[in-house]
Amino acid sequence: MRTSLFLTALALAVASCVEEPYGAVPSPSQLEWQAMEMNMFCHFGPNTFTGKEWGDGTEAEDLFNPTDLDCRQWAATAKAAGFKGIIITAKHHDGFCLWPSPVSDHTVAQSSWRDGQGDVLRELSDACKEYGLKFGVYISPWDRNDPHYGMPEYNDVFVQTLESVLGGTYGPVFEQWFDGANGEGPNGKKQKYDWPLFNGTVLKLQPQAVIFSDVGPGCRWVGNEEGHAGRTNWGRLETYGFTPGHGGPPVDTLNQGNKYGSSWIPAETDVSIRPGWFWRASETPQVKSVQELLKIYYESVGRNSLLLLNVPPDDRGHIDPADSTRLMEFRGALDAIFSDNLADRARIRRKDYVWTVNLKKPKTFNRLVLQEDLTLGQRIAAFTVEARVDGQWEVVAEETTVGFKRIVLLPNVTADAVRVRVDESLAKPFLSTIALYQDDIYRE
Repeated sequence: MRTSLFLTALALAVASCVEEPYGAVPSPSQLEWQAMEMNMFCHFGPNTFTGKEWGDGTEAEDLFNPTDLDCRQWAATAKAAGFKGIIITAKHHDGFCLWPSPVSDHTVAQSSWRDGQGDVLRELSDACKEYGLKFGVYISPWDRNDPHYGMPEYNDVFVQTLESVLGGTYGPVFEQWFDGANGEGPNGKKQKYDWPLFNGTVLKLQPQAVIFSDVGPGCRWVGNEEGHAGRTNWGRLETYGFTPGHGGPPVDTLNQGNKYGSSWIPAETDVSIRPGWFWRASETPQVKSVQELLKIYYESVGRNSLLLLNVPPDDRGHIDPADSTRLMEFRGALDAIFSDNLADRARIRRKDYVWTVNLKKPKTFNRLVLQEDLTLGQRIAAFTVEARVDGQWEVVAEETTVGFKRIVLLPNVTADAVRVRVDESLAKPFLSTIALYQDDIYRE
C-alpha cells in the first residue's frame, strides 16, 4: 500500500503539526516497544529440571545443569519466528539466579554447571545482540530462598539484585518484567515491597526500559494467561489506589484499560506455547497448534496489545524441536496471510470521520488492518466497516477501539470499495494505516 500509505502519512504529518495530543500518550520507548508486536518469553531455571511450575527455594544448586546450553539457538529461533526480543526468567520465585548475583548464595555460581563459571544472562544477551534482538529480564521480587525475605532489609537486597543485572553488564534491557506474586519466604513471612524504590532503580539504570506489572508504569498485564486482550482495549489506565499483584485493578479493567485513564500503560498479552510455563517432556504433544496461535495473534496484536509468547527451553538448554517447528509454521502462516495488501495502490479518500478505499476493481478479502497515530493519543472508540458489493454498501463489521493496531476479522467479502466510518471518537481521529488481506488459513 505504498501510494495510500504515503498519502495517509503525509496527511498525518501535516495534521500532527497543528493537532494537539489527546490525553495520555506513549513515550518514545513505549511506542517503540509496541511496534515490536511479538516477543519471546523463556521460562528457564530449576523448575525445568524438577517439572514444577513454582519451586520452593530449597532446590540444590547442582540441580540446574543444562547439558548443552545454546542461547544462540534460542535467538536464531526467535529471529526466524519474527520475534523482536527475548525476555528470560532471570530469577523466578524460587530465588535461583541464572547469573552470579553478588547478593545471593543460590545462583549458577554455586552450581557445578560450567564449574560455577556459567552465566545464562551473559550468553543470552550476547546472542540477542548477535541476532539483532532486544534483551529483557523477568526478576521476581518474591524470593523463597533469601533469608532476608519478609524483613525491611530485603528491599535493599532486591535493589542490589536489580543493580547487578541492569547496571550495564548485560547491555541495554528493553523490558523489566515484575511479577506481583508475594508469598512467604523461608521465615514464613511476606514482604512489603517498595515498588517506588524498585521502579526508580530500574529507570535510573535503564531509563529506556519498559516496566511491566499490573499497573506498569511501562506496560500492564492483560488480566489472563489465555492469550486474549479485550475486544475493547485502551492503552490508557487509571492506577490511583492500585499496586502490582493482589492490589492490582480488576481483571476486566486490565483486559480493557480505561477510556479516560490518566496514564499510558498499554497491555501485554503473556501466554505459553505449552500448557505450563516451564518445559516438561510430557507436554510436548500439547504444543499449541497453528490455529491456536493465529487466534492468539488476532486477539492480542490484533487488539492493540503486544504478544509475549512463552517458549521454554528444555533441560538441554535448547528450544524443543516441537516448539521451534510450530513457530516456523506459525511464521509461515502469518507471512502467507499478510504478504499481499489488497489495498496497495488503492485511492484512499477521507471526508470528515469517514475513510473510503477505492479498490478500482472487485477484490475478495476478510481482514482489515487499521492503525491510529498514537503520538496524538488513542481516540477512536467505535467504528463501522462497510463494503461496496455490486454497487450497494453493506455493513460487514462494527467494532470499538483501534489503537496501535486493530485487525478486524471480516466474513469473506468481494467488493470494489471499503468504507471505514468512525462513529465515536474522543477527539478528531487519525488513521495511519488502512490495509486489506485475505486469510485462507485461520478457521474461526
